[in-house]
Amino acid sequence: MAKTKSAYFCQNCGYEAPKWMGQCPSCKQWNSFVEEVVEKSSSKVPEWRSTTTTGNTKRANKAAIIHEIVYQDESRILTPDQEFNRVLGGGIVPGSLVLIGGEPGIGKSTLMLQLALSIPQVKTLYISGEESEQQIKMRAERLSQSSKANCYILTETSTQNIFKQIETVQPNVIVIDSIQTLHSAQIESAPGSVSQVRECTAELLRFAKETSTPVFIVGHITKDGSIAGPKVLEHMVDTVLQFEGDRHHVYRILRAVKNRFGSASELGIYEMQGSGLREVSNPSEIMISQRDEPVSGVSIAAMLEGMRPMMIEVQALVSNSAFGTAQRSSTGYDTKRLNMLLAVLEKRFGFRLSAQDVFLNIAGGLRVEDPAIDLAVIVAIISSQQDIPIKTSLTFAGEVGLSGEIRAVNRIEQRIQEAEKLGFDGIFISKFNTKGLDAKKYNIAIRPVAKLEDLFSALFG
Repeated sequence: MAKTKSAYFCQNCGYEAPKWMGQCPSCKQWNSFVEEVVEKSSSKVPEWRSTTTTGNTKRANKAAIIHEIVYQDESRILTPDQEFNRVLGGGIVPGSLVLIGGEPGIGKSTLMLQLALSIPQVKTLYISGEESEQQIKMRAERLSQSSKANCYILTETSTQNIFKQIETVQPNVIVIDSIQTLHSAQIESAPGSVSQVRECTAELLRFAKETSTPVFIVGHITKDGSIAGPKVLEHMVDTVLQFEGDRHHVYRILRAVKNRFGSASELGIYEMQGSGLREVSNPSEIMISQRDEPVSGVSIAAMLEGMRPMMIEVQALVSNSAFGTAQRSSTGYDTKRLNMLLAVLEKRFGFRLSAQDVFLNIAGGLRVEDPAIDLAVIVAIISSQQDIPIKTSLTFAGEVGLSGEIRAVNRIEQRIQEAEKLGFDGIFISKFNTKGLDAKKYNIAIRPVAKLEDLFSALFG
């Protein structure tokens, strides 16, 4: 019998050390090392290896000149869910390993089961280590898609037994729910530990690449919102998707954090219903509130998420502070950038905001990182402070600099086209975005401004 061997792993980043250390030399976290058994079994070979190897030996790869490599464009697997296809970059890539993370109860299992049931022309194996077959069947009946689905259900946590079933079923797509519940016999530590998560993911990665079978794995997250397990887990997979949203609200956002086969800034929007997740094809309509008359502190921003333009509503509330220190609070927008814009208004234009509370909210529960929303944020704040409503037919797209200038933003044509499609009368953009722009072909008034003074004169007189 082989002698038991153990090592110490950092629970934060997965760094391995032969002995315990107080501080991790990789991520600088304190008291994050735990001891785990790492002795592997000597001769066990996964079942799927028998189909790709001869005599348990594998041919060694040789270096090749890049212009001699023959490239074949593999066709992606298209699902009926257009939002999911967009986030993945155009469909499911054969041999890809996709990691999906999100808060408990947000709908990760529902999304994956809905995916498995929605493509009847593709044989899918749904592997669950958290639920029984009856529980999965109950959810499938609620989704009302199980009658025609070519989906197999397996409740198993051992990777060796999973690969045996894969050899029998021969699926085209595999879903693992979740990676923290799996364990490999080649590692003697508990399921969910750093070494088990890393080993199980490595086995699934080798299987996906050698058999060209796409694998989706669901991952838990920690209390700070990051995916549980070692950071190397996110480096190993091809695509990392984050399923976001408040489970007390109906809208969910699927965001690509990493994508080797497409854009890493795409997002898909879903609405949680009793019969499952419904894709939202036109998010601008749900992001803008319907009102009978305009109110102060509200503006519309023309923003981009990946390649998708959308109109979102920015809400601001400015009031006198009841305490000595003014409050600064933002939901869906970077608080540090909000403080920067408030400093520009106070320093450059004399607005006395240091003694006033400022609250900012992005309607719809969306988290925005596009700098083109700066102009709408400024307009909403001044509108609330001066108590002057802004016309609901106007929208804004521009980045604000520290000197008060309005900087150009990218892909301004897409923003204008989206505003025109939704019936807006005018859009304020940077003067520097008008170079090469043919304003006559749009049925919307394009109003270029170079500085915030010009914008304030046009809106507030």
